[in-house]
Amino acid sequence: MSIDAIRSDFALLDDWEDRYRYVIELGRSLPALPEALRTDANKVRGCASQVWLASQALATAPGKAPVLALQGDSDAHIVRGLIAILFALYQDRTPAEILRSDARALFGELGLGEHLTQQRSNGFFSMVERIRSDAAALQSA
Repeated sequence: MSIDAIRSDFALLDDWEDRYRYVIELGRSLPALPEALRTDANKVRGCASQVWLASQALATAPGKAPVLALQGDSDAHIVRGLIAILFALYQDRTPAEILRSDARALFGELGLGEHLTQQRSNGFFSMVERIRSDAAALQSA
């Protein structure tokens, strides 16, 4: 699912309950995270729920920057949906593209800040920082 499709779908949904259900549905579309990736190194700190994010650099065409392939999971349905939203924004993007993307603006645009608890909001931004950190490390490698 693209980030533009998510934006469009959010615009069509009138109330937050429908949007909340939609976010949960997005989370259900995430592929299963292999048990081998549920490690302490992949665990995201700052989230109230259990969250794992794993990234891998994938080579593209010769002379082109690699892209970041992401995998993730959470034990909370809404958080899985937030992961899916972040993956729509960041999946298979170059480090430069990731670092230019404004997840905070997207968070506000979708109205997530108004309807999620402070803990969920903090967790969302912890996931953003983790992905940005992985992108920065790949860019400087």
